[in-house]
Amino acid sequence: MKLLVINGPNLNFLGIREKSVYGNEDYNYLLHLIENKGKEAGVEIEVFQSNHEGAIIDRIQEAYFDSTAGIVINPGAYTHYSYAIRDALASITVPKIEIHISDITKREAFRSNSVTKDACDSQIYGRGLQGYLDAIDLCLEIIQNRNRPEKLV
Repeated sequence: MKLLVINGPNLNFLGIREKSVYGNEDYNYLLHLIENKGKEAGVEIEVFQSNHEGAIIDRIQEAYFDSTAGIVINPGAYTHYSYAIRDALASITVPKIEIHISDITKREAFRSNSVTKDACDSQIYGRGLQGYLDAIDLCLEIIQNRNRPEKLV
């Protein structure tokens, strides 16, 4: 089984930008956490990062064709205004979990609005990098529940 983690703009600058918000760990640390989680869960996890909206949309669309079983996405600032990413997410039926490192409800007012949230199965925020691991667990749980045969009554 293959999961896809998508990181939007500026996430490659973890450990550099706004350390009081995003922490001191860098992007390679996050990649290492995700890689270890994949090994622990026995799943392949591909991580994709782009600062370009169109590249993120292209990768979501590719997921439709490449046997991706679920998506964890941190759209970054695109969360608040990219209806194009929202529409790409809505066009595929695999489980999708939106993740944010910071608590977007306790920051600037514009950050509380997510146009991508409704195209996802769930949203996790404010748990730091641990939120990625929680999102992977939740994605796997949704996949397992979808694949579980219903009880006959």
